[in-house]
Amino acid sequence: MKTQISIIGCGWLGLPLAKTCIEEGITINGSTTSKDKLEDLKGFKIKPFLITLNSSGISGNYSEFLTGSETVIINIPPGLRRNPTKNHVAEIKHLMLAIEKHAIKNVLYISSTSVFEDQTDFPIITSKTLPNGTSSIAKQLIEIEQMLQVNSNFNTTILRFGGLIDENRHPANFLAGRDNVSNPNAPINLIHKTDCISIIVTILKKQLWNVSINAAYPRHTSKKDYYSNCCKQKNLPLPSFNNSQESKGKIIDSSILVQLLNYRFKVKP
Repeated sequence: MKTQISIIGCGWLGLPLAKTCIEEGITINGSTTSKDKLEDLKGFKIKPFLITLNSSGISGNYSEFLTGSETVIINIPPGLRRNPTKNHVAEIKHLMLAIEKHAIKNVLYISSTSVFEDQTDFPIITSKTLPNGTSSIAKQLIEIEQMLQVNSNFNTTILRFGGLIDENRHPANFLAGRDNVSNPNAPINLIHKTDCISIIVTILKKQLWNVSINAAYPRHTSKKDYYSNCCKQKNLPLPSFNNSQESKGKIIDSSILVQLLNYRFKVKP
């Protein structure tokens, strides 16, 4: 894979992804919104760019960032929890137009399984299930997915991850000792950062384009059992759960991903 890839967003997932790609012999242009991180990226042999998307346009040298790349990986959180009125669709629309102008062949869009609504019957979500989320975040992600998929100027693969975790970023640390935690019987849909990176690299190697796939570790114990056991193992105070309302959730089925990529999950959450 002697090629160049541009990664929009070299943060929690994007930075280790970029480092792994470089180990595979890929040249990486990486973007950050923080000046402080530019030297860090350079130290990892990533060509660094200070780029910020906003609803009115793109700031930074995005032309050089995109020039010469065959593939763009869009890996930025919507940021709607901190800024609920933000127009993330407009941000990606500006980026999409820039991608068109620079003759990019492929776009890998990192989305989320939150595009699917939680329900009381815990539906099994496959890659053929149509997104039906009703939250503000879900609606914007769905619109972005569709906007990219219908663009005939490049190939688009949509990769929807479940809950992202690693050794330092684990929901048990946040739920420990909390009261009234909702949806105790809902199935978990988690995926470790190691698997996220491995799946992305496998998509790049196999050139798997123009598909939508969901990715969560195939273990769907209840939220209550999983987090209670995790807190016990970590010697953290146990959370208490709200059993007064019926739990809502879903089961993310990753079997299509396993089939298309001949993939075996590496880290059990």
